[in-house]
Amino acid sequence: MSISDSSQLVLGTAQLGTNYGIANRMGKPHFDTAEAIIKTAWDAGIREFDTAQGYGDSEQVLGEVFQSLGIRNEVKVISKLHPDLNHLSGNELRESLDKTLINLKVPSLYGIMLHREGFLELWNKGLGEKLNKLVKSSLVGKLGVSVYTPKKAIEGLNTEGISLVQLPSNLLDRRFEKAGVFELAKKKGKQVYVRSIFLQGLLLLNSNKMPIKIKFARTVLKTLENLTQELGLSKQDMAIGYAKHAYPYAKIVFGVDDPKQINDNLISWKMSLPSDFVDRIQNTFQFVDEKILNPALWPS
Repeated sequence: MSISDSSQLVLGTAQLGTNYGIANRMGKPHFDTAEAIIKTAWDAGIREFDTAQGYGDSEQVLGEVFQSLGIRNEVKVISKLHPDLNHLSGNELRESLDKTLINLKVPSLYGIMLHREGFLELWNKGLGEKLNKLVKSSLVGKLGVSVYTPKKAIEGLNTEGISLVQLPSNLLDRRFEKAGVFELAKKKGKQVYVRSIFLQGLLLLNSNKMPIKIKFARTVLKTLENLTQELGLSKQDMAIGYAKHAYPYAKIVFGVDDPKQINDNLISWKMSLPSDFVDRIQNTFQFVDEKILNPALWPS
C-alpha cells in the first residue's frame, strides 16, 4: 500500500497502554508487539498517532518505540489532556504538556485535544487563551476536542481556535452525519477525526458468541452478518469501507492488538466495494438504539 493510500489513516494507541476494547482478548501488548505494530503502520505510510495522557502508559510506550525506530522527529502525534487536570491553571497545562513531550520523546505535538466535551464550557473562561499560548510557544501545532455528541461537535467546530474535532462514528452510528457535522467541518476548513469505527470491537464480534452484558446488541449484529453474506464482505471490510467512503474528508482512527491486524485493515481499506455500498448500509441501519451506540451505557 502506498503512502498516499493510507494518509487518511491514524493509528489509535489506547491499546498500547490499557486493556481496551470489548473484543480485546489479549490485553495490553508487550513492548516488542507494540514496536512491531508501530513499525508496520509506519512502513505502510501511516504518519499520525492518536494517544492521551489518560491512556495508561501509552505515551511512554510510543516514545520508546519512536526513539527505537528513529522516527521521533517525523511522527505527527495528537494527545489529549488528562481529565483530572485543572484546565484553568496555565502552570498545570504547561507541566502536563512538558511531561507528555518527555514521554513521547518528540520536540512538539501535532495537536492536543480536550479529552471530554464538557471542558468546552471553559474555553471562553480562560482555557482557550491558555492553550493558545502553548501554540505560540511552538510546543503544539493545533488545538482540538474529543466529543461524544453531535451538539458538542458543532460547538467545537464553531469555536475560534479549535481546528480539530474527534468523534465516534461508524456504520451503525450515523448521528453526526445526520446532524451535518461533516459538512460543517468541510465548510469551516477544520479537520474531523473519526474514532470507534469498530464500535470498540463490538462490530467484529460473532452474534452467537457475545458477552452476556451486551446481548442486547445481538439482533443488530445478526442483521450486519446477513448483509456481509449478501455482499461477500467481512465485518471488517464493511466497517472500514464505510468509514472510508462515508467520511472522505475525515481522518480515520483505528486501533489494533497486533501487527497482523494492521495489514488486515489495510487490505480492507484498499478493497473495491459495490457502487451502492454506502446506500445499502444506510438503508439497513436507519435507526439504532443509543444503548448500542454508546459504550458508556453498556453494563460494566
